[in-house]
Amino acid sequence: MRKIGLIGGMSFESTAVYYRLINEMVRDRLGGFASADLLLHSVNFAEIVDMQKAGRWDLAAEHLAGSARRLKAAGAECVLICTNTMHLVAPQVQAAIDIPFIHIIDETAKTLKSHGLKRPLLLATRYTMEHGFYTDHMKALGIDVMVPDADDRTDIHNIIFNELCAGTVLDTSRTRAIAMIEKAKAEGADSIILGCTEICLLLDPAGLPLPGIDSTAIHAKAAVDFALGQPAAKQAAAYIYLTQSNKYMTESP
Repeated sequence: MRKIGLIGGMSFESTAVYYRLINEMVRDRLGGFASADLLLHSVNFAEIVDMQKAGRWDLAAEHLAGSARRLKAAGAECVLICTNTMHLVAPQVQAAIDIPFIHIIDETAKTLKSHGLKRPLLLATRYTMEHGFYTDHMKALGIDVMVPDADDRTDIHNIIFNELCAGTVLDTSRTRAIAMIEKAKAEGADSIILGCTEICLLLDPAGLPLPGIDSTAIHAKAAVDFALGQPAAKQAAAYIYLTQSNKYMTESP
């Protein structure tokens, strides 16, 4: 088993989901009491949020690149940033290390393409939806990403930061998010990207008006595939759901 390196804490609510999913997948594949060999550097999210608000992505890049170097020095054999938004500085983090960097946008795009989905709605923080790094990266990979209108972008951003990052999950916010999905469906969206690693706390991909793509679970699975050397034949679920059947759409291993 290869050692996984996680840059987490952004927020710790979603990092806890990563930790649980990775260990559950390892146990499912290997059986018994098996769990993942991993290292976690959990940053102080308050510092990162201050950098985001100030537009100091250069400082954020330095901060996370330092985390990646420390994980590598401690023996990590791959690195993941456990958040979509901070993939804005993924190139700098990747350049700071000479071990594999598992990119959440790449892994999400692979899943979309494997199921012929080309027009997803992205639900994420304002930074992820508006800075272009996510949609441009997806476009280069053949995926045409839709984003909500300005009012909806504000609402989902506030739900993420004011509620989910603080461990608060409200039914009213779930209803609001589903309304955004219904609107996008009417406008031609063929799927939904849960493009913030906290959104899985709010939305169940199995209960959405369109197939739901859980980027947190997809990213965690990619880490386990790397650690164990190959996808597992019976555990290759892409964490996309067909709402009609309420079952996983599964990938070939």
